[in-house]
Amino acid sequence: MNIIVRARERRHLVRARVVSIFIHDGFEVGTTRDVIVTDAETPTPRANDGIADRSDGADWPDDVPRWDDAYLNSVALRLCHHYDLAREYTEVRGERFRMYGELSVRHERHVLHPSITFAQHEAEEYVFVTEHERPRVSDLEALEAIGEQLAEEWVEADEDHYSTDFTFVVVAKELSEDVREFVSTYENRTLLKFGYYGHTEINLVVVAPENETSVGSRSGEIEQAFRVWEPLDPDEPGRLSRLLAWLSR
Repeated sequence: MNIIVRARERRHLVRARVVSIFIHDGFEVGTTRDVIVTDAETPTPRANDGIADRSDGADWPDDVPRWDDAYLNSVALRLCHHYDLAREYTEVRGERFRMYGELSVRHERHVLHPSITFAQHEAEEYVFVTEHERPRVSDLEALEAIGEQLAEEWVEADEDHYSTDFTFVVVAKELSEDVREFVSTYENRTLLKFGYYGHTEINLVVVAPENETSVGSRSGEIEQAFRVWEPLDPDEPGRLSRLLAWLSR
């Protein structure tokens, strides 16, 4: 059985990366290149009284873009192991996003020969990061509308499709109580053909790094990566780990 974590020939990104993850008996995992499977291995930016900027470090990955923002650079170092990242993404409804990321997982089983496959499933997540000093609920509703439009345009609903997530992250100066309440109770999952063609989901995260606070919707699992003032919890599985666990059952 093969589980392939990859960046396909993207319409959204110029750069592409192909990584194969082989699940053997006992779930022993082998990877190629720089994608990892467990969040425990993800480098953790150090917390300090500001936001650590490691963009000038010699250990910066060659295939990861840099931002003129210390906070986004710290976030990028957490996300780059699972996501292909791009800067200043402007191809979505005229909205400008400071950061854009893609994660694609394809699962397939083989019989006798790799060319004979069955039980193929695909899962994808698109992450859009924007900035609003004091976001309002109406700003989040506008992002939700973009996500719903993208779900109609980007998702190829068929038997191979398992899930597609659209995650919108707002970097703010302040996080109001009405925004916190709206995001913490937010849910938007749509079953495609009663779930036979998988589902789409929209997730929301708002983070105020200067105040070291954030809120994420119930399925906004990426929130932890944006809390750079805290170390990543090695016991808390991320989206990729959960996908691999489900696909390898």
